[in-house]
Amino acid sequence: MTPLSRNARLAALAAALALSAAPAHASKERFVVDLVNEPSSLDPQVQWNPDSYYVYRNIFDNLVTRDDKGEIVPQVATSWKYLSDTEIEFELRSDILFHDGSKLTAEDVAYSVKRITDPKFGSPQLGQFDKITDAVALSPTKVKLTTNGAYPALLAQLVKLSIVPKAIVEAVGKDAFNLKPVGSGPYKFEGWQRGVQVSLSRNDAYWGDKGPFPAVIFRAVPDGATRVANLQAGTSDLGVTLDSDQAGQLKSAAKAKALIGLTERVAYLRLNTTKPPFDNAKLRLAAAHAIDKEGMVDGLLGGFDKPVSQLLTPASFGWIEGMNGPGFDLAKAKALVAEAGPAAKAEIELATAPVFDQRIVQAIQQQLVDAGFTVKIAMSDMATYLKRSQAGPEATSTLSFGRWSCACQDADGVLFPLVHKSSGWSAYRNPKADGLLEEARQTLDKDKRLAAYKQVHEIIATEAPLVPLYQAAVLYGATKNLQFKPTPNESMFLNRMSWVD
Repeated sequence: MTPLSRNARLAALAAALALSAAPAHASKERFVVDLVNEPSSLDPQVQWNPDSYYVYRNIFDNLVTRDDKGEIVPQVATSWKYLSDTEIEFELRSDILFHDGSKLTAEDVAYSVKRITDPKFGSPQLGQFDKITDAVALSPTKVKLTTNGAYPALLAQLVKLSIVPKAIVEAVGKDAFNLKPVGSGPYKFEGWQRGVQVSLSRNDAYWGDKGPFPAVIFRAVPDGATRVANLQAGTSDLGVTLDSDQAGQLKSAAKAKALIGLTERVAYLRLNTTKPPFDNAKLRLAAAHAIDKEGMVDGLLGGFDKPVSQLLTPASFGWIEGMNGPGFDLAKAKALVAEAGPAAKAEIELATAPVFDQRIVQAIQQQLVDAGFTVKIAMSDMATYLKRSQAGPEATSTLSFGRWSCACQDADGVLFPLVHKSSGWSAYRNPKADGLLEEARQTLDKDKRLAAYKQVHEIIATEAPLVPLYQAAVLYGATKNLQFKPTPNESMFLNRMSWVD
């Protein structure tokens, strides 16, 4: 048996096993999505990892959203106006109902904002919204938000703040709401078979564009080959997080196709600057010089992704044209490691999770080893990886591979949580960088913001607390007759999809 035929048979067997565990079949009536993992949470203010995000974005509405052109447009809010640099007033729709039939009002909006900004609630999204200091319902259809100083990224962040029903959350509590979420979005929650699938049904009373699929099933299918096999067999309609090889397999498929788009998501290597050996700036630069971004993108990712030299992508405000960082220079990396002597020889843990492309993680490991480091990959499930990654520098690993998206397309949503000392995601301490990030989020002047972000990019290039790798491409597999355009913020809105003949 050749290796190729063996892999094909294993993929077919894995597909059969997946289908026997979750006997859903793709059809015009039932839309089947294969995720990598099951959601870790369906409460939209508790977690926002990709598998959770894909599902709950269809259950809930937000104050504002981005249209298919990337512009911020109304959703629950019909209009808004600044009363001052720190106060913004939103007028709301009066015809939105939650899935239990109760009306969505300004009280629900104010409650949702206060819930996610309460430090005691412990949302991992807090750093995206902690500039909001108050939310007040002025009438059933009018709400006012107050920020601590001018906050230019506010609307961009509100794109992803879901509105939850105050009465229901308060009545059942956080844990019960997560198990049976109630929103006002185009799809209603039906059931969650742990480890297997989440089921949604179309909200036929939805105020906006209704979904084309009467029922939707999101399945947990960790193996990429199985996700591809399901598409080819016609037992799924959409598969997420394919790698370049898997997307290539669909070029000649009879029933499926690849859908590809560049995103706002930036891949990076995070170095914990509080732990040896990366408390040594020279060794951080050695690691940065050891990474061959172009080689990984072209050799492993099929050229779909795009190498970047700053911790941002061109899809986001704050991208600076012409910025350069430490380039691939293995000889220089080796020299810096040799100069450090025994300090560089300790075993280093490189944290990752199954959702990431392990070819990239293994390539990073090998390149660091080639430079003289000793690196061991530490794999954990996504929930464990995320919990540790946002627990601060004392708890997080020495090295970790990540791909960051704020779904806001603004530098504040990327640089602030990954760099600023107040964020649990940050493993770096630099008062100058902190001050610049604070300055950039406290002025409405775009030129001043860009000037501050330019300096932050320069600090990262010099200090190397993180190594920017590439602008990630999103690779989906889809059934041939599905119309779906991937977006830079990776939103998977079911009611923006359609069947085509």
